[in-house]
Amino acid sequence: MSQQAPAPAAARRLEPSDVARAQAIVERIGTSFRSRVVGQGNLQLSLVVALMTGGHVLLESVPGLAKTTAAATLADAVQGSFTRIQCTPDLLPADIVGTQVYEPATGQFSTQLGPVHANFVLLDEINRSSAKTQSAMLEAMQERQTSIGGVIHELPKPFVVLATQNPIEQEGTYELPEAQLDRFLLKEILTYPSHAEEIEILDRIEREVFDQDLPAGSQVSLDEVRYLQGVVKGVYLDPAIKSYIVALVQATRPPSRALGERLGRYLTCGASPRASITFQQVARALAVVAGRTYVIPEDVQRLRHQVLRHRIILNFEAVSDRVTAEQVVDAVFAATPTP
Repeated sequence: MSQQAPAPAAARRLEPSDVARAQAIVERIGTSFRSRVVGQGNLQLSLVVALMTGGHVLLESVPGLAKTTAAATLADAVQGSFTRIQCTPDLLPADIVGTQVYEPATGQFSTQLGPVHANFVLLDEINRSSAKTQSAMLEAMQERQTSIGGVIHELPKPFVVLATQNPIEQEGTYELPEAQLDRFLLKEILTYPSHAEEIEILDRIEREVFDQDLPAGSQVSLDEVRYLQGVVKGVYLDPAIKSYIVALVQATRPPSRALGERLGRYLTCGASPRASITFQQVARALAVVAGRTYVIPEDVQRLRHQVLRHRIILNFEAVSDRVTAEQVVDAVFAATPTP
């Protein structure tokens, strides 16, 4: 069992030793991840940042790009509980959060908690579930609790939702509402592996690597994850960086002076203040990954697409002109002075 240490209190100054220990925890998680997932460095970083900040991640890709493997590996790496929910149009809220079951022997109802009550929950093809079911997930993601029979049940800590959606198959799917999209800390878009990476996948299957235990000493405990989250909260964020974050987010809202008339006309809706909160959390986590006790502008810039691509709503004209959210985000960052 790993040695426990109290999470750094927000009232005291974060020491370099705190960050060094946090870095070691992150590296062990990365070792576990790389032992089973080939490539996908951006995915690894996004998942680790989500774990460090207690956020949720939306994963978009065609089938077969190791989304389930990545989620299960992350859970194994921190010795947390993991559940997978296959979303379908007939999935009910009770199938996710749980329900009350009548016991004839006692004449009473007992509560059966649903699969959402786990440290890591993979919602496979989330856009196939109905709006009613998605609303149940909204409470779990935001409030970190579920309501069954009028009783509140707290979700375990840490609690991370990893939701997937397929961008090429739209039959029988529902658009995710903006309110739910905004609850995702990051949106990661996965790409196909390179030639060398795909050969490595075949080699690992032949060696049955995916059925083996994680490398010795690479796992961390849930207490260490909570320590890691405490370190992130203690990272110093200069007022100039805060102002930079707010200026970036406000530049995504129409009418946007930063985007000008050419790109500004493609915006229907910009990012909410939740994006500013996300940039703050993500930047602090990236500072810890880099071994610093303070945030620099590059920490804000590094995951800009993942933070904003699902929070910017473009109109039909943007779709017809093949203007992407990533292009808008890059234009916003290019036009906003860096402190």
